[in-house]
Amino acid sequence: MKKKKNYTVIGAGNGGKAMAAHMALMGCRVTLYNRTYNNVEMIAERGGIYLESFEGGPRGFGEIVLITSDIQKALDGANIIMVVTPSSAHRDIARLVSPHLKDGQIIILHPGRTGGTLEFAAVLRQRKCTADIVLAETETFIYASRSEGPAQARIFAIKETVPLAALPATDTKVVLEATRDVYPQFIDGVNVLHVGLNNMGAIFHPALTLLNTGWVESTHGNFEFYIEGATHSVSRVLEVLDRERITVASSLGIRARTAMEWLKLAYNAEGETLYEAIHNQTGYSGIKAPPSLNHRYLFEDIPMSLDPIASFAARYGVSVRCMESIVRIGCIIHSTDYWRRGRTLDKLEIKELSVSELTHYVNTGEHPRQLGW
Repeated sequence: MKKKKNYTVIGAGNGGKAMAAHMALMGCRVTLYNRTYNNVEMIAERGGIYLESFEGGPRGFGEIVLITSDIQKALDGANIIMVVTPSSAHRDIARLVSPHLKDGQIIILHPGRTGGTLEFAAVLRQRKCTADIVLAETETFIYASRSEGPAQARIFAIKETVPLAALPATDTKVVLEATRDVYPQFIDGVNVLHVGLNNMGAIFHPALTLLNTGWVESTHGNFEFYIEGATHSVSRVLEVLDRERITVASSLGIRARTAMEWLKLAYNAEGETLYEAIHNQTGYSGIKAPPSLNHRYLFEDIPMSLDPIASFAARYGVSVRCMESIVRIGCIIHSTDYWRRGRTLDKLEIKELSVSELTHYVNTGEHPRQLGW
């Protein structure tokens, strides 16, 4: 009889609760960690999470083995650690887990946004973590989901295909094999540069939110974010952002997937234009807009998605004026300097690398700084 793996889910928000409940329903042994115990106290009292879903999707009560705010307990005995938090928390989580990691553990960022594993690995190096772990990230979160109460979650859709890559890329097969019984949707994403530059949250989230600022503030998000928010004009802005991202990827020798191709891959949604493809994605129906502008679509996706892509653009000589405009509007609205707060290449410890050196690092794990290049 095959021994069950122990999964630890870090983060009990919209995504973490949905993932923990679904994995539990699939028969996994799941531990749920959240830094604020009050936010998971009801889950602990009930012993799990009740999951609702789309027609034909997973539903029922998912029993959670351990609910805790003690990171050492959460990681003890874990085979696979699922980090399901805003990517703006990745740096802090890397610091938090670094003293407690053990050889052989797998950490997956869901998703990494752009540069997630690069940032995580940089922090582990800085903290002198010596555990022989496997670090990976997904291109996007596998679920479209929401929290619907203190111990309830709902899944609106499950993506059909989700690219994943490890750092280094030579470890990707290890992660795919380890997770295949639970998430057969994961496929080889080539390397973390490919995954990070195919980050669709960077295209859909900040601009769609900012271009609907008036509606978000006047209705407190009481409209369908993708169906009503992605008008023809808004969709044209998203198309320009997408072209800039594709060009940045090309400067690194990467043929990135377009937003249209991604919608087809993830949701089997097609159309003649991006507007049509978005509106042909039935999983978006019912997903409301952010209730305010103090939302992860801005405070996460600007510094952790747009900033690193723009940083790559500046390093390798690509013009991204539309992207820079979206970042600047976000800075104004939030009265903050997202350029300073974001994932710049120096924070990822790759600022001085040439394209060939960077590619070598993500493929082999051999960082020039460690090799004394």
